[in-house]
Amino acid sequence: MEPTPEQSPHHAYPDHWEADVVLRDGGTARIRPITTDDAERLVSFYEQVSDESKYYRFFAPYPRLSARDVHRFTHHDYVDRVGLAVTIGGEFIATVRYDRIDGQGRPASAPADEAEVAFLVQDAHQGRGVASALLEHIAAVARERGIRRFAAEVLPANNKMIKVFRDAGFTQQRSFEDGSVHLTLDLEPTAESLAVQRAREQRAEARSVQRLLAPGSVAVIGVGRAPGGVGRSVLRNLLGSGFTGRAYAVNTSFDAGTGTAEGVPAHRSVSEIGEQVDLAVVAVPADRVPAVVADCGESGVQGLVVLSAGYAERGAEGRERQRELVRQARSYGMRIIGPNAFGIINTAPEVRLNASLAPESPKAGRIGLFTQSGAIGIAVLAGLHRRSAGLSAFISAGNRADVSGNDFLQYWYEDPGTDVALLYLESLGNPRKFTRLARRTAAVKPVVVVKGARHSGTNPPGHAVPVSRIPDATVSALMRQAGVIRVDTVTEMVDVGLLLAGQPLPDGSRVAILGNSESLGLLTYDACLAEGLRPRPPRDLTTVASPQDFRNALAEALADRTCDAVIVTAIPWVGEDGEAETGDGEVLAAALREAAATGPAKPVAVVHVEMGGLAQALAAATSTAAPPAHRPSGPGPQAPSAAPGAPGAGGIPAPASDGRAGAPGDPAPSTTRAPGHPAASPGRATAAEAGRLPGHPAASPGRAPVSEAAPSPGRPAPDAGRIPAYPAAERAVRALAEAVKYAQWRRQAATPGKVPEFLDDTIDEHGTAALIGRLLGPDPDPRGRPLTHDEACELLAGYGIAVRPALPAPDPEAAVAAAGQLGYPVALKTTAPHLRHRADLGGVRLDLAGENALRRAYDELTDLLGTPAELRPVVQAMAPRGVDTVVRASIDAAAGAVLSFGLAGAPSELLGDTAHRLVPATDRDAAELIRSIKAAPVLFGWRGSAPADTAALEELLLRVSRLVDDHPEVVSAALEPVVVATHGLTVLGASVRLAPPPARSDLGPRRLPSY
Repeated sequence: MEPTPEQSPHHAYPDHWEADVVLRDGGTARIRPITTDDAERLVSFYEQVSDESKYYRFFAPYPRLSARDVHRFTHHDYVDRVGLAVTIGGEFIATVRYDRIDGQGRPASAPADEAEVAFLVQDAHQGRGVASALLEHIAAVARERGIRRFAAEVLPANNKMIKVFRDAGFTQQRSFEDGSVHLTLDLEPTAESLAVQRAREQRAEARSVQRLLAPGSVAVIGVGRAPGGVGRSVLRNLLGSGFTGRAYAVNTSFDAGTGTAEGVPAHRSVSEIGEQVDLAVVAVPADRVPAVVADCGESGVQGLVVLSAGYAERGAEGRERQRELVRQARSYGMRIIGPNAFGIINTAPEVRLNASLAPESPKAGRIGLFTQSGAIGIAVLAGLHRRSAGLSAFISAGNRADVSGNDFLQYWYEDPGTDVALLYLESLGNPRKFTRLARRTAAVKPVVVVKGARHSGTNPPGHAVPVSRIPDATVSALMRQAGVIRVDTVTEMVDVGLLLAGQPLPDGSRVAILGNSESLGLLTYDACLAEGLRPRPPRDLTTVASPQDFRNALAEALADRTCDAVIVTAIPWVGEDGEAETGDGEVLAAALREAAATGPAKPVAVVHVEMGGLAQALAAATSTAAPPAHRPSGPGPQAPSAAPGAPGAGGIPAPASDGRAGAPGDPAPSTTRAPGHPAASPGRATAAEAGRLPGHPAASPGRAPVSEAAPSPGRPAPDAGRIPAYPAAERAVRALAEAVKYAQWRRQAATPGKVPEFLDDTIDEHGTAALIGRLLGPDPDPRGRPLTHDEACELLAGYGIAVRPALPAPDPEAAVAAAGQLGYPVALKTTAPHLRHRADLGGVRLDLAGENALRRAYDELTDLLGTPAELRPVVQAMAPRGVDTVVRASIDAAAGAVLSFGLAGAPSELLGDTAHRLVPATDRDAAELIRSIKAAPVLFGWRGSAPADTAALEELLLRVSRLVDDHPEVVSAALEPVVVATHGLTVLGASVRLAPPPARSDLGPRRLPSY
C-alpha cells in the first residue's frame, strides 16, 4: 500500500516491513505498516474489541475512537512514530504502535533511543500468538530506526500482555509505579530471545502442517458431473482410504438439485455447504482458482491442496499467477500445498486421509515422505508397496509455493507417528533454515535426503526460489555436518529408510556376515570394505543349511560382543529330498525374526537371491505394540570404532572428545538378555529411539519432544522389528554404512564441540571492525572490493593470523635488495592472476641460497613466462618444509558462511578433495574438517613421514571461522598456501574481499518466504 501525500514525504512507505506470519494455531496473517488509507479499517477493528481490552489499552473506559484519535493512529512518519497492523482477509485483528520519547517520556526524535509501545488485539484472536509476533516485528523496526529500548505501561490485571513481554526473551526491567507495571525492554537480540522465537516458529509451523494432514472435513473442488477427471479421482481415493471425517464434492456446474456425488453431499460452492470445511482440494483450471480461493477464504477453510497446473512451471506469467495465489490464500489465513501438487496422504488410523491422485493408500508405517516431484512420489510409493513397507504421511508439494520441506521437518520433529523422514528435494528455498531444522530433527530421528537438479545450476521449472551458487559437493558436506543422510538415488533413499525405520542404530562399524553362499558372502565382504565398514570373514553355512541353522548362526552373531551389525545372505537351500527350496521364504523369515527378537539389539539386514517371498515375509509386522525404549550401550554416548577410510583409520587419529586428535576406542559391549528371559531384553529400538538417552539434547529438562512419547493407543508401530531385505549385497551394505555414519554423528551431537576461549586473548574484534569500516568507506560499493596484500595482512593480524611478508621485485636489483632485507634462503614467485598458486607452470623458484642463484632464477622466470610487469614477481623468505594446504571461507547469501579445507595443488582441485563446514566452526568441526579429506593421511605420517602439526592447523581454521562469523563484511578469504610443518605452520599467501554484508533472514523476526 502506498502512503498519501499527507504523510511525511521524506519517509517512503517501508514495504520491506510487510510480512506473512504463521500464528500459534497454524493459521497465517499479514503484518504491515498502517497508512492513512486505514481509517475505516481501524474504526471497524476498534468496534469489535471488548470494553475490557479497551480499558487495558487506555487505562480508562474508552468506548470509541475520536476523529483525532483515528488521525493520530493512522498518520506516521515511519521513524519516530510507527504503527503496524495484523490483517486477515484485509481486516485488522491487532495493532501495535511506538512513539519515540526522551528521558522524561516526552515525544522526541533521534538521537533519542527509547520508545513507548502499546498493543491492542481483538478478543476473538487473543491466544493465537498475535501479540508475540507483533512484538518481534515492531522490535526489528525499532532497531532499524535506531531505537534500543521499549517502555510500556501495563495494568497489573493485564496478565496476558505482561506475559507477552516477560516471555519474549529480551533483557528487561520491571517496576510498579502509580498503579501500573512499568516495563523496559532492551531490544538487542539475545540467545534467549532467539531461542524463544525459534521455538514459537517450530510450534506454529508444525501446527500449520498438522491442520493440513489431519482435517476433520475435506471438500474436493472440481468434481466432474460424469465419471472420470482429476477431481472425481481424488474424491474416490479419499473415500476409498476410509477417511474418518466428512467429505464434500464441489463444482459450480452441479445442478441445484444435485444431491450427491460418489455418495457424498454435492454443492456448487464451499459457502453453500453450511458447515466447517478444514481442507479444500482444488482441481480446477488455473484461471478459475482465484474464485475458488476467495470462496474458501470467506468460508473459513484452513488449508488448500492445489492440484491445478499452469503456474510457475509455465514461465513468467505463470510465476506471477503463482505469487498472486499465495498472496490471496495467505490473506485469508490459509496455507497451500502446491500448486501443481500430486496430493497428501496421512495413514494414521484416526484420520486415514488420501487427498491425492494415488489410487491406493500406502500401508501404515513410521516413515514420512516429502517430495517436490509427483513422478518421483509415484515411483517411491510403488517401491514401498512392492516391499510391503508403510508410511506415516506422504506429501507431494509440486511447485511448493508455500508449504515446503522445512515445514514438514518442523512437524516431523515432534510427530510421534514418524520415526524416519525421507525427502526428495530439487531446490532449497532457505538453505540456512533447512540446515538448522535438519540438524535439530536429525538429533532425534533420521533425515534422509535425495537432492535432484544437483548439477544444473538452476532451479527446476516451477520452483520460484533463489538459486544458490554453492557447489553440490559443498551442499553435501554441509548436510552431513547437520546430520542429514544424503543419498544419490530414490532407491537408496528407500533402502536406507527401511533399515532405519525397523532396526536399531549400530554401536560401531564391525559387521558379521553369514549365509549359505560363499560367493555372496564374499561380495558382501568386499562391499563392506568399499563402504568403510569393518567386516569379519564371512561365515559360510553351506548350501545345505536349514532355517534352524540360520537362526542359530544369527543368534551367535548377535551375541558376539565384537560385532555391531549382521548381514545375512541367503540363496535357495537344498531340502532333504535334494530339491532346491524356492518357496515363499516364510520359514526362513520366521527363524531370522525369532533370532533377532531374542538377541541383543543390533541391526540385521538380509541379502537374498531368488528367494521368492522372503522379503515380504520379513516385512510382515511382528507387533502392534509401541516400540520399546532403547537400551544404553554404556554409561553415556560411545565413540564409534574406526572404519577403514573413515576418520580414525588409515593412520588418521580420530578427534578426541575435546576436538583434538586422539586414539579411537572400541564401543562398549552390547547388552544381552538374561538366559531364558526374552522379556528382560532392553528391546530393539529403531533409529529414532536411539536419541532417547540421558543427556541427549532432545531430552533436556522441560523440553521433551513429543516424539519421545509412545504412539497413541490404537496407533500401531508396524515397522518395529521388521528386517529389511535387499536383492543385492551393495544395496544392503550401503544402507548399513549410512546407518553407521548417522549413529556416529548422533553420538557426537550429544556432546557438541565448542569454540576455545584461548582465541579471545589474541583477537581484536573491535579494532578489526573499525579497520573494515575504514576500508569499505562511508558509501561502500555493493559489489565489494578486494584488499591489497598489505590490507589483507593487517586485517588478518587482528585475528592472530600472521602472513609471511612478500616484497615486490619489479627488477633483479629490487629482488636482491628484498632478499637482503628478508634473509636467505628465499623464494621467488610470480603473483600474476594466471600464474598465482600454479607451481606446476614454473612460476615458483624455491631455496635460493644467495644472490647469484636469485639473479639466475629471475632471468629464467622472465625468459620463460614474460616480462616483470606481466609476472609481478615477489621475494619471500623460505618457510619450514611441510604439507601445503589451503584454507578458505566464503559467504553465500542463501546458505551462509562456509569454511573449506584441502591440500594445495592441482590433484586436490581435480579430484574435488575439499572438506566444508558451516561457520561458526567448533573445535570438533575443525578436527573433523582436516580428517575428512581423502588425502588426510599425508598430514598424519603417511609412508613414514613426520606428522604435521594438525593442532596448529585446527587453531588456524578456528581463527578464520571466527573472523568471518564476527565480520560478515568479509565475504571471502583465502589462505594459500598454508605450509604445515612438524611444529607450527606458515601462511605464505592471503586474499580477502570485503563487501556490505548480505541480509540475514534467519536472524530477523519470523516471516514466511515470498518468492
